[in-house]
Amino acid sequence: MTTQQQPLHSGFDKHSTASDVLGQRNLAGINIIVTGGYSGIGLETVRVLAEAGAQVRVPTRDMEKAQHALKGIPNVETDFLDLMDPASIDAFAERFVQTGRALHILINSAGVMASPLKRDARGNEGQFSTNHLGHYQLTARLLPALKKANGARVVSVSSRGHRFSVVDRVDPNFNQRPYDKWLAYGQSKTANALFALELDTLGEKHNIRAFSLHPGAIFTGLTRHLDRSDFERVGAIKENGELKTTEEAGFKTVEQGAATSVWCAIDSILAGKGGVYCEDVNIAAFAAEDGAEVGVSSWAADPAAAKGLWELSEKLTGVRYVW
Repeated sequence: MTTQQQPLHSGFDKHSTASDVLGQRNLAGINIIVTGGYSGIGLETVRVLAEAGAQVRVPTRDMEKAQHALKGIPNVETDFLDLMDPASIDAFAERFVQTGRALHILINSAGVMASPLKRDARGNEGQFSTNHLGHYQLTARLLPALKKANGARVVSVSSRGHRFSVVDRVDPNFNQRPYDKWLAYGQSKTANALFALELDTLGEKHNIRAFSLHPGAIFTGLTRHLDRSDFERVGAIKENGELKTTEEAGFKTVEQGAATSVWCAIDSILAGKGGVYCEDVNIAAFAAEDGAEVGVSSWAADPAAAKGLWELSEKLTGVRYVW
């Protein structure tokens, strides 16, 4: 059943933290995978879920870095995964499926933003490959474990940056058009939202529900590719030329940024719902106009576009979902 793209009485707001959302829940017996779970909002997401008793597996390309970041957090294990390497994705998923565990929650949080042009082994543009196609393939390969949960949720971390671009299904990999790092980022974030929409449509009868979200504007390692003009664009530079603090810029803390991911993953108010784009710990409203700062743009919540993206993803990866 289609869930309406309109806010609920969630009881939370943009100031709520992941710990606020989690409350006193005991997540013992719950298995979770969080990509990007060793830095930024992904790390905070892992921390609160694992400390509540969930068993959390964190994929990583850099085992030493991940283990250092996660040191001291209970119930966490790491395993190798490169989202731009199809063989690595398949191997990671197979290792998890072979454990026989159910996968109750998959949080696709890893991502890159406004990076220089890079291509994966299949020739796909790097942001589209990392942010969307890699997660599309990973989720497909983890389906046996997700179905075993008999009530799984898949959470895709999108961004308000989806307003920068639709998914260009004719030239998604910038083979004909000039590469623009922000158009590429926006396209990948629109893809995250559309992926959740179509996955929910296909997965509902298998008791798999999917959500996408904007975590909020946050200073994390995701900004590593940004230059001064990019920070000026978002009003993050003071008159004296220094970078504003989180509070001065009006950005969220990491603890607040992880709140919507955790809410989408565990809150009972979302039981029986799915396919929606969320922000500020609630289902978002539609943007007043396409490109607006708040809400979801129409092109990122379009069922026809979601189906078209699914078909494109099958073509670009060669991966089909076996339900």
